Amino acid sequence: MRLLPLFRHIALCLLVAACVAASAVAAPAANGVPAVKAALQRMAPGVDIGRITKAPMPGFYQALVGGRMVYVSADGTWIMDGTLYDADRRVDLSARSMRAVRRKALAKEPASAFITFGPAHPEYTVTVFTDLDCAYCRVLHKHMDEINAEGIAVRYLAWPRSGIKAVPSGKPTAAYLKAVSVWCAKDRKAAFTAAIGGARMAHADCANPVAREFHLGERIGVNGTPTIIAADGTVLGGYLAPKQLLRALQALDAGKPGG
Repeated sequence: MRLLPLFRHIALCLLVAACVAASAVAAPAANGVPAVKAALQRMAPGVDIGRITKAPMPGFYQALVGGRMVYVSADGTWIMDGTLYDADRRVDLSARSMRAVRRKALAKEPASAFITFGPAHPEYTVTVFTDLDCAYCRVLHKHMDEINAEGIAVRYLAWPRSGIKAVPSGKPTAAYLKAVSVWCAKDRKAAFTAAIGGARMAHADCANPVAREFHLGERIGVNGTPTIIAADGTVLGGYLAPKQLLRALQALDAGKPGG
């Protein structure tokens, strides 16, 4: 192996990195939200940028980008994509921020946006992003009577895993059309149960929230189905058996102040 070209390559890389760092430090930049937004747009043009707020870490802001929390220095020079911890309290601050994002986003959804299965007076309510062709979603729904018997209500939102439009045709995906047909059925709950059980759905169309719910899921970090979210915004995971789901919710209660 010839080492001289390798050393030259390393030296060139270091020189380029130094020049980039120097220009970044020297470049005048406004502080605050405009600088943060500009930095994110430079890194990923056209990316969907959610709310930008001050981060728990001094000198940085946090922004919701593509369903993830990222951290940007106030002058827009540095961007970090990772998990932020409070070392003294051993708290995952990124997870805490995402819980708040999910909780607030789901609280804005009217009751009419959900297809809900639950007891009259549930002790717990979870939101589930679901796909009608998802095997584990099917198993979850098969146990709905048991879940409800544990005092848990399930509010479904549509999240067709193949997206809204197929690539490259741009035509609506089969999963999206099936979710729309369920929503537009005369009896949504009966249609949902039939469709997730594998029944063929008669095509129906109407004003519906399926695309909006899919994009909502993307914004709050949903990347698969089922995604089960507790009332406080905690993602409990994918499929959980009825007793497992109850224990997970009870554990959240036990971990809260006064629990």
